[in-house]
Amino acid sequence: MKQNYPIFFYKSIEFFTKLYIIVIPKYYEETRGKNMENKNLIEIAKNAMKNAYVPYSNFRVGAALLTEDGKVFTGCNVENATYGATNCAERTAIFKAVSEGYRNFKKIAIISDSPNFTYPCGICRQVIMEYGKNIEVICANRDGEFKVHNICELLPYAFTNEDIERSRINE
Repeated sequence: MKQNYPIFFYKSIEFFTKLYIIVIPKYYEETRGKNMENKNLIEIAKNAMKNAYVPYSNFRVGAALLTEDGKVFTGCNVENATYGATNCAERTAIFKAVSEGYRNFKKIAIISDSPNFTYPCGICRQVIMEYGKNIEVICANRDGEFKVHNICELLPYAFTNEDIERSRINE
């Protein structure tokens, strides 16, 4: 038995079907993949920040790491009463990616609740550098404003595997 629905029902389905076909792939293209816009990566980091466990500092940080092949890994800071066991958002995202077999990264976005731009700490800078000298570091504030730096700008004269190799040659 055929159902007879009002004409607006059929027109609504037609409209939303066309909307899905036209808009959704464009949104996916703009927000995912190798050419992801910095603002989209910041938004993903901001969402990851919601999961931060920060009972001591109350300073929530989120990070979103884009791999060279377009996959995004997120991280948040996780505090510990001993402080030394605390893990930053940037390292959380990187360690997640590495544990899944990824080693080539394009950029990482970092954001917090602060009105100031959020930069990675020294340890995080060293960890980022481990995976490439061309990684972009996007430092954002709570309002979504951001600055983009190359990791070499943030960690000049970094200790890298090249230093290890040179020391072996000199032995």
